[in-house]
Amino acid sequence: MKTHQSQNQATFNPQAYKTFEGALEGFFSLECPQLGGFRTRQVLVNFISGMVGDFFPETSHLRPGQTPWVTVHKNEKASYGKRMRDTRLTHIVLDLVQSTDAKERANGKKLREIKKEAVSRLFQQAYQQDGCLTNAEAAILLKISPTTVSKYTAEWEMEHKAVLPRRGTIHDLGPTLTHKKIIIHKLFIEQKTVQNVSRETYHSPEAIQRYISTFRQVLLCTKKGFSTQQTAYVIGHTQRLVEEYQKIIEHYQNQGYVLDQIITQNRSQETRTPTFT
Repeated sequence: MKTHQSQNQATFNPQAYKTFEGALEGFFSLECPQLGGFRTRQVLVNFISGMVGDFFPETSHLRPGQTPWVTVHKNEKASYGKRMRDTRLTHIVLDLVQSTDAKERANGKKLREIKKEAVSRLFQQAYQQDGCLTNAEAAILLKISPTTVSKYTAEWEMEHKAVLPRRGTIHDLGPTLTHKKIIIHKLFIEQKTVQNVSRETYHSPEAIQRYISTFRQVLLCTKKGFSTQQTAYVIGHTQRLVEEYQKIIEHYQNQGYVLDQIITQNRSQETRTPTFT
């Protein structure tokens, strides 16, 4: 049954469809009728239109030196082997060049230091906008190698005793000795709580607990004289991971720290601040 339209409706309703959303709805209606009726198509149209707005925002407000970028959302569930097309992405804006860069170069600041600061800035800006960059992305943006990004990151983190929010640290992907060392330093040297370390290093409390547990296991095996291979077998981790913790243990032993208290610490105490003796 047809409904009666007023003259204004008959005249102007068709004009309302002369938009991207209208064209998209028409495409689905003609080319993909199996999707369902008008309401089903509208859900898809609204969703796609929202994605276009997120990924292709107005660029007139961008400042000189800024660039839009698409990266993985910081709250995405990470897992090895997960395809990028199954991963949640988000749009961000990054400062590739700052207004102070030219002046700092003119005053003699080394290019290496400017690039190191740029690496830390990109990681932090991405996280502040709900994204998390990888070393490879930072390398592409700054026209340097991923190895150089890793080197600059490690130097910055050790200088500032802080962890940069990279995807490898946020989602706990890949071997990163630096952030393990910083986490253990904050827990055992600075005697901070698990909750504080979690917030400062962009790791979940559960991840911090895993670090504590694994560190204690490797420490116990080291005290008993187990080899790296034996330790890896006993605790069920890779030799590479064991070697990372062994390097940390060796570092603190060379500093004169006695680590026995960590071995005897009750598991229930791991939610509180561990301490060195």
